[in-house]
Amino acid sequence: MSSTASPSRASPSRASPAPRAAHASTASTLTPGLLAASYREHERFLWALSYRLTGSAADADDIVQETFVRALERPPARTDEPVRPWLARVALNLGRDALRRRKRRAYDGPWLPSPIEAEPPSFEIPGKDGTEGRYDLLESASFAFLIALEALTPQQRAVLLLRDVFDYSVQETADALGLSEASVKTTHHRARRALEPYDRERCRPSPELAERSGAALVRFLQTLATQDVSAIEALLSEGVRVVNDANGEFKAARRIVVGSNRVARLFLGLLRWEGRTLRHEIRLLNGLPALVVERAPSLPGAAPRYVVRCDIDARGRITAFHTVLASQKLTAVRPLAP
Repeated sequence: MSSTASPSRASPSRASPAPRAAHASTASTLTPGLLAASYREHERFLWALSYRLTGSAADADDIVQETFVRALERPPARTDEPVRPWLARVALNLGRDALRRRKRRAYDGPWLPSPIEAEPPSFEIPGKDGTEGRYDLLESASFAFLIALEALTPQQRAVLLLRDVFDYSVQETADALGLSEASVKTTHHRARRALEPYDRERCRPSPELAERSGAALVRFLQTLATQDVSAIEALLSEGVRVVNDANGEFKAARRIVVGSNRVARLFLGLLRWEGRTLRHEIRLLNGLPALVVERAPSLPGAAPRYVVRCDIDARGRITAFHTVLASQKLTAVRPLAP
């Protein structure tokens, strides 16, 4: 599988872990040279934080750029203190604003996170015994976790990420978000309570899960080629779901499709419609294998490329397909090689 990450983005397993790792800047002003050095040092951490906060790779790119623009235009008053906490405060404010704007806008059909490519994860965080908090960096970039975060308010989402992923203390979280420590504790408690359904069915990414998920995708593709409905259904759980995110840009089911027979016939119909125009490749996206698909541009209303990923149960049956077609959601996914 191809798994090379873009160097400008944080892979789920490579973001810097905690604000204590920042180095102090002793310059009297944040000059362009110092800003460039600060960007190189802190960009991955800020991107990792912004992506998890918004669920959008494009938004994370914009937030990181805007954070450093503000640092250049209105640098922190105390240059004798570590700069990362200040940068994180700016990024968190921008991220919460972006999340609130998205929540206010009407969205055409189901919403899904942006898939991101990652280097093969080690599943270990150096110095943290394999985790940075309640959820490690890899799990917190998974589709399951990012979808679960949608149940939270922007404030709850920020608090939970800082406390349970990036291992901020209560005081550090309060300082980063401009809240009292009491408010942080209350918000954190409510966020954890809202995530209880996720925690009950929690399935942490692991090498074994990645192998089983990839095998399930391969079996599904092979069986789909036979066009045998019964054989396809045998690979699916009874309550399997298909969720498409095209945001009205391309043709796709706007409602969630549920049930093994309906899902099998849906994919067979798509295969017949697209014929031999498809090319695909299995890659590691958000810590687990997924299909990156491209098709000939001759089909009106069809997405020229999209991503399909799946969840599986303990028996290896597919319980959900997530298909991301909206072009603004695919900015962190490389096109297939010619």
